[in-house]
Amino acid sequence: MSGPKAYYQDEMVSLYVGDCREVLPALGITADCIVADPPYGETSLAWDRWPDGWLDVAAGVARSLWCFGSLRMYLDRRDEFAGWKLSQDLIWEKQNGSGFASDRFKRVHEQVTHWYRGDWASFRHETPPTTVAWRTAANSGRAQPTHTGAIGSRSWQDDGTRLTRTVLRIPNMWRRNPIHPTQKPIELLDPLIGYACQPGGLVVDPFAGSGSTLDAARCAGRRAIGVERHEPYAEAAARRLSQMTLEAS
Repeated sequence: MSGPKAYYQDEMVSLYVGDCREVLPALGITADCIVADPPYGETSLAWDRWPDGWLDVAAGVARSLWCFGSLRMYLDRRDEFAGWKLSQDLIWEKQNGSGFASDRFKRVHEQVTHWYRGDWASFRHETPPTTVAWRTAANSGRAQPTHTGAIGSRSWQDDGTRLTRTVLRIPNMWRRNPIHPTQKPIELLDPLIGYACQPGGLVVDPFAGSGSTLDAARCAGRRAIGVERHEPYAEAAARRLSQMTLEAS
């Protein structure tokens, strides 16, 4: 019996239409990491419905997971994350928020959390460096101060880079003609993919939407598989991915 048929496919990415809870088990794949932006289930919008059980399916695909969400979402769904260990949380700070509630602070951020299963040392977790503009000759080779007594003072050579910080200030897509209401910028996805997936490895996006994760993975030299439940978005994502392929050829 043949597996699901790809809605779009090239040498690096494949996109399927359907429910990730049905499609991913049928594919029988093992991935380096998952990058997921699930519906948070916080609004009355028709598409904003939390897909129960998707985290159990994800556990059968990969042991490393990036997940977008809100603090409310994580608290409401904490039992479903019980089989995963939290390694860290990042903040995506946007230039503007999408909430319109006047009885709360204006929300201009989303949380991005990294989860894992099993032995931490057995899979990739390499923080990408970022270039600093304020590098000076005086910084080079200086000793670091003692860190709470646990990390001794040591010298280092300044190469003009630092570890990427946990607050990522990247404009959202609302001025860039997005094709999906929650479309994520490639600049945001790129460090997540680089952290958790080795070059040539496989990234899976269970909620592919506009195809941003597939696009970012392909640009970074990683393979990617995406699943999108709503065919109109899958069609737009396929058009986007095919245009990018034509431009690169």
